Amino acid sequence: MALENPTGSLTTTIDNTIATVEFSHPASNSFPRKLLDALTEKLNELSVNAGVTVIVLRSEGTAAFCAGASFDELLAVSNQEEGTQFFSGFANLINAMRKCSKIIVGRIHGKAVGGGVGIAAACDYAFATIDSSIKLSELAIGIGPFVIEPAVSRKIGKTAMTEMTLAATEWKNTDWAQDKGLYAKVLENQVELDIDIAHFTTKLASYNPEALVQMKKIIWEGTEDWDALLLKRAAISGELVLSDFTKNALGQFKK
Repeated sequence: MALENPTGSLTTTIDNTIATVEFSHPASNSFPRKLLDALTEKLNELSVNAGVTVIVLRSEGTAAFCAGASFDELLAVSNQEEGTQFFSGFANLINAMRKCSKIIVGRIHGKAVGGGVGIAAACDYAFATIDSSIKLSELAIGIGPFVIEPAVSRKIGKTAMTEMTLAATEWKNTDWAQDKGLYAKVLENQVELDIDIAHFTTKLASYNPEALVQMKKIIWEGTEDWDALLLKRAAISGELVLSDFTKNALGQFKK
């Protein structure tokens, strides 16, 4: 099933209890709010689908995995309510990923920035290629990775998250990301990536589904306060995005 609209697309296929969800956007697979909501809704739907045991989350193409938030929509934010609403999209998505009853395997085929790093961190297990460098660039545009920070810090640790955040213009390569725990395995190219993911998910789908459900709960123990926490963080970003600093910075990126 495919959802197509001017702000991106979402496609879902299910094969032998393995669901593959692919998102796409012409601007480096970035996320406008409508696409964020669609992905969140799809994950909630798959969570209660008895015919699914594993979810593979991927994006379209051979370039960037995900460029994070849509700059066009960030520039269009005109008040605190709109800003909070936009960033709550990422909050809702990450919460849907952690509460989903299915194991989510990330296919990170290329670079990830900002919210894209948060999505990779919220996957239960992530495969990547050598091209999958990461960057948290939010401070450079006057905001911060407030909404995704809990997911990123939980995966790579507070010290590594701080290093990425403060070095907002620097890319971290895949060796660094794997060493810190963001990626479980790094492959040379997308062909090898898909072979490994197919092998891994087929094996995973052969396990007791109820054991996987219970394991998912254990993996995310201690995050029960995130429903409120991430929305609170969204309000911080929603206020900062209105600043002249951020508006000017976003305008420069658009040029």
